[in-house]
Amino acid sequence: MQTRVRSYSKINLGLAIGPPRPDGFHALSTLYQTIALHDVVSVQARPSARSRILLQSNDSRVPTDGRNTAIRMVEKALDRMGITAEVALHIQKNLPIQGGMGAGSANAAAALIGLEKELEREAPGKLLPPADRLAIAAEVGSDVPLFLIGGAVLGSNRGEAVTPVTDITYAGSTEIHAVMAIPKVGVSTPQAFRDWDQSFAVPSSLHNPQTSSTLEKLSRTYASILQQDLDFAAVKDAESGASGIFRTFGHPLEVGSPGKQQGISREQLHTQGEAQIDLAENSLLALVRTGIENDFETVVFLQHPPLREIKRQLMGSDSGQPAILAGLSGSGSALFGLYRSQGDAEAAQQRVQHDGVPAIVTKTLPRPLYWRNMFAE
Repeated sequence: MQTRVRSYSKINLGLAIGPPRPDGFHALSTLYQTIALHDVVSVQARPSARSRILLQSNDSRVPTDGRNTAIRMVEKALDRMGITAEVALHIQKNLPIQGGMGAGSANAAAALIGLEKELEREAPGKLLPPADRLAIAAEVGSDVPLFLIGGAVLGSNRGEAVTPVTDITYAGSTEIHAVMAIPKVGVSTPQAFRDWDQSFAVPSSLHNPQTSSTLEKLSRTYASILQQDLDFAAVKDAESGASGIFRTFGHPLEVGSPGKQQGISREQLHTQGEAQIDLAENSLLALVRTGIENDFETVVFLQHPPLREIKRQLMGSDSGQPAILAGLSGSGSALFGLYRSQGDAEAAQQRVQHDGVPAIVTKTLPRPLYWRNMFAE
């Protein structure tokens, strides 16, 4: 018997990069959103005298040794559980490698979910507490913890400090039409960070408030629009040494009293001819009005100019069927567009494909559906 887990992907609706930390990572603030495109991770596991982990994939580019995040996740989970087991993993690869969609991180989270389901049958009572699961995920990779939550997730520190937030909406729906453009070029995230550092020469100290003003602004905006009281995030942020990133959290926008908070007011929320916005119905439009963006575009588009043109095609400002929001996902190379209708999404797909770039129509995946549809037949 085996457990098959849908390994969903993500986009970054916005991402602000802070200064490099002493450990080599960067402080950042980002808003993750899971989407319906996925790999499938199959897991077979049974207790044995010693642990052995085998991994196979339909894609020869997927490492099958200790470099693979799924293997590292299983190793750490077994060690934390105090179990030895034989584990067989298979990754049905549908998502791009180095695409900025978090595919490898999602595979790791899916491997853990499948492992626990398998061992629940074989060794009841050995499941990890939620805090341990998130801690292990953070050790494996910065993007891994978000896939143990799903939906809209605010990431801070180096992205691994995660807070679930209200699912993003448009016209009252949490499933928003989307297009993923998947260029054949790969973008190295470490190289993108190096390019950022060379371009902006940010100071290494994290305790100068000036170095984190962009992160602070982005974090405050997310908190205001999504109406979350995230005071505990400020505590965690201070503990991590990333001073200032969450300094103004804990002041959600008062929907009935525009202009009283540091966030945007309801009178400001207009876009593409839409009338006044109800935040509960249209939080995506509210985000767009803040000028939400991905800092990686500044350096990645310089290194890979065709990606800028793909974003322009996704945006479709002159097409009559424009995107609500379009941008680079993570450090790329995948780009996304979010649309008002299925027809608008299909029109964007055709524009991108006309230039020879693969593009897929999909939807954002809110948290309830993320978990409801997690296990494949």
